[in-house]
Amino acid sequence: MTEIRGLYAITDPVLTPENRMADACEAALRGGAHLLQYRDKDASPALRRQRATTLAELCRRHGALFLVNDDPELACEVGAAGVHMGQRDGAIAAARKLLGPDALIGISCHGEPALARQAADAGADYVAMGRFHPSRTKPHAPPASLEALEETCRELSIPVVAIGGINPDNAGPLLRAGASAIAVIHGLFAAGDIEARAREFTRIIESEGPLRPPDSRPGEAT
Repeated sequence: MTEIRGLYAITDPVLTPENRMADACEAALRGGAHLLQYRDKDASPALRRQRATTLAELCRRHGALFLVNDDPELACEVGAAGVHMGQRDGAIAAARKLLGPDALIGISCHGEPALARQAADAGADYVAMGRFHPSRTKPHAPPASLEALEETCRELSIPVVAIGGINPDNAGPLLRAGASAIAVIHGLFAAGDIEARAREFTRIIESEGPLRPPDSRPGEAT
């Protein structure tokens, strides 16, 4: 699944409120974000559908992948590339049945390689590990270690996304540990110039490569 790579932008209802969501996300995409996830747990279903539709079209225009957080039904409605789910947000099999074989399904696995292995065995297309640094979005999330990330990247043949308090100053070690993508919320959308910050992340990602090809299995030549 080579699509899961690079800068992975995630919306936030405070940092990207409706009156600036589209502009903020377009700036991130112009700056090089390859994936955009719509994350909004409090809006009404009608508003979520409206916003997701707008962002899905925006991603199509920029050639980026659009994913929806926690809601396979909404992802299906708006034609998203896939869905990202937590450990308690529903079974991978149910999401796959609804979205089809080509959809991208990601699972949050915190800092636990065992959970990542379980998700991969259940058919996840990628896993997310973190938080690696103090997070303003999830300040009480359990911390993840660089060693856990390295182990997961070494053992799995699917992409591993690093998340949690990532900024341009601390992204490098996560990429060198094998992360295929870095997922960013506050470190991107709280910037005064979102496009410039996205370009900064993109330069770091490119300079820390080449990344391990996500579809290569441990032990294979790359």
